[in-house]
Amino acid sequence: MDPDNSTLDDIKQLRDIKSEYWPDFIFVGGSLTSVQPDELILNIKENFEIPVVLFPGNLLQLTGKADSILFLSLISGRNPDLLIGNHVIAAPHLKQMNIEIIPTGYILINCGTKTSVEYISQTDAIPSSKTDIAVATAMAGEMLGLKLIYLEGGSGASHPVPPAMIKAVRNAISVPIIVGGGLRKPEDIKSAYDAGADMLVLGNGYKDDPGLLETACRIRDELRAVRDER
Repeated sequence: MDPDNSTLDDIKQLRDIKSEYWPDFIFVGGSLTSVQPDELILNIKENFEIPVVLFPGNLLQLTGKADSILFLSLISGRNPDLLIGNHVIAAPHLKQMNIEIIPTGYILINCGTKTSVEYISQTDAIPSSKTDIAVATAMAGEMLGLKLIYLEGGSGASHPVPPAMIKAVRNAISVPIIVGGGLRKPEDIKSAYDAGADMLVLGNGYKDDPGLLETACRIRDELRAVRDER
C-alpha cells in the first residue's frame, strides 16, 4: 500500500475480504512517496492484526510504527547510495526504533517497461532474458549475508518476472525469495509459486482486481499444504 495512493476505503475493502484469504503481511511504501506512512500504518493496525512491513522507497519513509522493515540493498544496480550509502544514514535511526530489520537483496528485472523504481534509482534493470546474471546476483547477495532476495518486475510491469528465472534463482540460493511486479492473473500467481517463490507482492494487480488476493491466498495455502505433507 502506497501512502500517497491508499485511502481508508482501501483498508475497508481489504477488511471485507474473508479472513482466511488475508495476506501474511501488508507492505507499506512506494518509489516516490511524499506522504509520511505513519497514519496509514496506524489505520492498518487499527483494522488488522496482520504484520506491517515497511518497504521504503527513500529515507523519508522510515518510521518505527511498522513491525519490520525490508532493509533494501539494490544489488542489481551500481548506485552506491542504494547499495550502502543510504543505509549508513538510516542505521542510527533504525537502531533507536523498535522494529525488526530484514536485510534484503533487491533485484530489478526488466519486465517490459521502464518502471518508477528504475527511473528514480538511476539504475538499469537486469533483462528478463539474462537469467544467469540474476542468479549470480542473488548468489552474491546470499553470500554477503542478506536474508531475503526480492525479484522485482516493478509497479506497472507489462509482464511478471519469468518463472524460469525464479526457478533458477530458487535452485541457486537457500534464503526466501519474494517476487513482485506484473502479477495480474491467477496463472501468473500459480506460475510464480510453482517456480519457487516463497512470497508474492500484489500491488496494481490487487487494485485492478481485488479478487486476485483471494486467488493468491488460496494458491498459497494449497502449496503450503502440499509442502507440509512432504
